[in-house]
Amino acid sequence: MSEISGVGMGGFKDARLYRQEALSARSYGQALLAAAQADPRIVCLGADLSQPTETYLFRDQIPERFFMLGIQEANMVGVAGGMARAGDIPFAHSFCVFITRRVYDQVAMQAAYPKLPVKLVGFIPGLATELGVSHQAIDDIALMRALPNMAVIEPSGPEQIAAAVDAVLSYDGPVYLRLSIARAKPDETVPLAPLELGKGRLVREGSDVAILACGIMVAEALAAADLLAEQGLSATVANMASLKPLDTDLVERLAREHPVLVTAENHSVIGGLGSAVAETLALAGLAPRFAMVGVRDVFAEGGSTRYLMEKYGLSARHIADRAVDLHKRI
Repeated sequence: MSEISGVGMGGFKDARLYRQEALSARSYGQALLAAAQADPRIVCLGADLSQPTETYLFRDQIPERFFMLGIQEANMVGVAGGMARAGDIPFAHSFCVFITRRVYDQVAMQAAYPKLPVKLVGFIPGLATELGVSHQAIDDIALMRALPNMAVIEPSGPEQIAAAVDAVLSYDGPVYLRLSIARAKPDETVPLAPLELGKGRLVREGSDVAILACGIMVAEALAAADLLAEQGLSATVANMASLKPLDTDLVERLAREHPVLVTAENHSVIGGLGSAVAETLALAGLAPRFAMVGVRDVFAEGGSTRYLMEKYGLSARHIADRAVDLHKRI
């Protein structure tokens, strides 16, 4: 993140104060605003979703660098590419399914191919919406992973938001940042968590099972570890917030140290975290007992997040059951 001294906005006179605020933020909107106050190259683009993407904070504080493009995401990505060529660092916002699948060709040709610092920020990943199939992004990680030059990040929650924005800015190229909408005030007692591009993070250590998760599935993985403990199995839980580049060294180490590996993601099992881990294991010649927890090869339906996660097999209980089943086969 750029540290430009003498930025006199918002009552601050030293950009280091902005950086400190950005790295302690628990909401995306706060983290982006603080980063932009430190670095005048950052601009914010929207597609008529300022409230759910938390960009109204940027709009209200730095209106001269806020651009509302309306419900025309393809044009927004093209504008972002042009602004990046002119020296800006554009953050373009929409729901996950609209900032990836709907504008895939524009992302490929106007951001990924020229390796421009276009930051694509998507909200409502996977099944986390009552709005139904049209808004459920179950293939977005697969799409973005397939693009050369594109980095893909999905933080576990508010505790990792600030570090996620910092990681986005640390990469000199296009990034897809996948975020869940905050439905409640973040718990300030939860310690802030780091996030380094290309690195996973162990949040619990065990010996019988390793669960590799991303996004909201990290919490489900930790709950699954508790369920496994009740059955006499100890579980390692890894937060794989950096989906691309993936921490292949960590994946290989966990595969060597644990007889069972399970991936957990709020995404299709085709092309996401599970696929990335399976590719890593195959190329390294490793063959632990392995399972992928995620959306099977189906479209879902409208419903509450909890209902959908239970119905489509993404809950902590499902993760634990898969791990136990694999462990019995050893």
